[in-house]
Amino acid sequence: MAAETDAARDRVLAARAGLGEELETLEASVRAAVDVPAKIRRNPVRTAALAGGAGFLVLGGPRRLLRRARRAVTGAPEPLPTSMLPDQIERSLRELGDDGAAVRGALERDFAAYAKQASRDRARLRTLLVLTVARPLLSAGTKAAAGWLFRTDDEGFQARLAQIRERTERQKGGAPDDALPGDEAGSDPGR
Repeated sequence: MAAETDAARDRVLAARAGLGEELETLEASVRAAVDVPAKIRRNPVRTAALAGGAGFLVLGGPRRLLRRARRAVTGAPEPLPTSMLPDQIERSLRELGDDGAAVRGALERDFAAYAKQASRDRARLRTLLVLTVARPLLSAGTKAAAGWLFRTDDEGFQARLAQIRERTERQKGGAPDDALPGDEAGSDPGR
């Protein structure tokens, strides 16, 4: 019976040691993965590029860049005319007399509504095209940035693992490695 108890005790101690090792490894891995300041110190150029790219996107850089490129290719847009209606319609409206102001207002309102709707339609098409191209690029870029930011590099992992093992040794404070909680210096009261 004592042999079985000793074997069971040895298995428990081995499992505890294995669990301790696994916990140390897990803790070191997590700490190394979220240690962003250390990653910034190790890769300052990559971090600056990542921050610059994010700022470029947040501040609307692609839209501004495309607008400038379009302006460089097609030239500056023509300024808006002083009167929105053609000369023939202006003459016809003047000939209407007192009703001309009402007709003019109706025409201008209808034309303004048409222009506003046409602008919305063009904006939707442009947005759809940009999202079709930009969404996969942004998704891949975001995934790559997150992967780089939260990956566990070997250098950081080994440093954290050493720190955790030192802390674990200090916490043990000289207790025997094979002593279970409640044991008095390794004595077995059941023998």
